Order: sequence, then C-alpha cells, then structure tokens
Amino acid sequence: MQPIDVQSVQAALERFVGDDVYVHLETTNGAYAAHRFGQPMAVCAYIRNGLVKFERAQIAGSRPYRVGLKMASGWIYAEGLTDYEVDGEGRLMLAGHDAEGRLAVALQLSRTPWPMGVLDEWEEE
Repeated sequence: MQPIDVQSVQAALERFVGDDVYVHLETTNGAYAAHRFGQPMAVCAYIRNGLVKFERAQIAGSRPYRVGLKMASGWIYAEGLTDYEVDGEGRLMLAGHDAEGRLAVALQLSRTPWPMGVLDEWEEE
C-alpha cells in the first residue's frame, strides 16, 4: 500500500460507479475506541461481500481522508483512511492506519466477491 493520492483514488472510485460492487468495510478497536472506567471498550464493525450499487463516490479531507459512496437509498462512509492500493484485478483497497501502523479502518471495492478465508472454514464445522 502507498499513501493516498487523492486524484488516483478518486479516479479508481469512479470506475465502480453504476456497477454492482462487492464491499468489504471494517473498523477495528483502533477506530472509535472509548475508555470507560479505565477499561478500553472493544469496538468493531464488519461487512464482507455486501453487494451494492452506488451512483456517486467521493474522497475528501486531508490525511486522514474520508470516502463516501452514495447509493439510491443511503450512504456507505469510511473515515480515517491513509493508504491505498489498486491490485492487478482492478480492486481498490483503502486502509486507515494509526501512528503505530495498526489498521483502524478498511474499505475495499471489487467487481468479484472477496475471498472468505477462515469464514468458509466456520461453515464447514
């Protein structure tokens, strides 16, 4: 991954507009973690292979960045993004890393489903 270049990411986002897109979006304890009574609160959100179609995509901000995907009936939104990669299959992977390099948020877009890995193994049990 490399630091986000706004023009490159905007162009990559626009290539998905109007198409069926598989979305991976997650946050980890690094994002939105709150401390209550001296204890960290475990926080996570995760969606893998949500199939969506969006009519508009926009990157905004200045390191860290935010990306919004406007669908017909709502939004997908990720904030705290710092790095990106477009792989050989044209998939866009955006990530937000904290000052120590830990993943805090990920937003990934693909025209084909993302591999499920260990989650497939859970179904076999």
